[in-house]
Amino acid sequence: MSPQVMLITGASRGLGAATAREAARQGVHLVINARNAAKLEAVASACREHGVQAIAIAGDISEPETARRMVQAASEAFGRIDAVIHNAGVLSPIAPIAQADLAAWETNWRINLLAAVALLKESLPLLRETRGRVVMISSGAASYPYPTWGAYCVSKAALNHLTAVLAVEEPAITAIALRPGVVDTAMQAQIREQGADVMPPELYEKFRTFFEQGQLQPPEAVARPLVAVALRAPHAWSGQFINYADPKVQALLGA
Repeated sequence: MSPQVMLITGASRGLGAATAREAARQGVHLVINARNAAKLEAVASACREHGVQAIAIAGDISEPETARRMVQAASEAFGRIDAVIHNAGVLSPIAPIAQADLAAWETNWRINLLAAVALLKESLPLLRETRGRVVMISSGAASYPYPTWGAYCVSKAALNHLTAVLAVEEPAITAIALRPGVVDTAMQAQIREQGADVMPPELYEKFRTFFEQGQLQPPEAVARPLVAVALRAPHAWSGQFINYADPKVQALLGA
């Protein structure tokens, strides 16, 4: 049986990088993307140490051409795609709606949502052939309205519904939106660095406390269940928004 092939966006650091390394450890070939070419290649090199092929496609995932290049690379190198993980995402702008910068909102949506649409459009023909899986990295903010996070909250809610629509349009694949919990990533650092003067004090203190009390999950702790979902989630889950810590997800780790 041919090794499985996975595409991951936002793979140069944080959860994306940890997921790429975990997938490589499990023998999965990779096509990974991020804007920083040097950091992305460093992740790809680490993945190759596990004996898999890892292709680094540097570029801005908000540009549809980047999604096309990722899928083309997978098609030419492997002839298949088994899993797509759209992990790339941004929090900015942090501001109330009354002060909305529409250009900043558009940038947020191009990365968080429209990049997923572009990646799906390009990859679906190969995903249908493998009866593959798509995992959208979502957030609790998709369900809970955090003040000053309007662009992020709404884009993640839209990403969840995109997953549900995809599930009914594409019965051959399995589409899942995954809530990764509160992970120790650059986004959390941004909240601590930029949120004090903008976010409501109680909300800012909540996230600062997560960090100071060591309550942020290391990316590696989330990467294992994420890879398990991308490779082994049953089709019955298609269209669902699932927490990475859900017992049924954790059960996949021993499958």
